[in-house]
Amino acid sequence: MISIIAKIPVKEEKLDQAIEAFKQLIGEVGKEEGTLFYTLNISKSAPHTLVILERYKDKEALKAHSSTPHFASLMGRAGELFSGNPEITIMDELASI
Repeated sequence: MISIIAKIPVKEEKLDQAIEAFKQLIGEVGKEEGTLFYTLNISKSAPHTLVILERYKDKEALKAHSSTPHFASLMGRAGELFSGNPEITIMDELASI
């Protein structure tokens, strides 16, 4: 399995819009066959940073997710919503419950 932590800095004045955009994305991500886990969180230590926790069945599922129209649509709004580049950590999962 592949796990991802994506930390996304959001423009302060666009926080509500960014949260709504990710909630809409989650509705579509839930239909993806190989996506096992996808959560939207907000950092307590950096309140304008959204944190997405993701889990995919395999590399092919991650690739499929990254090439969907709904993902492309959100990334097309990055300049409008994000205050900087996302910090993406991709991991091979070793164990979980």
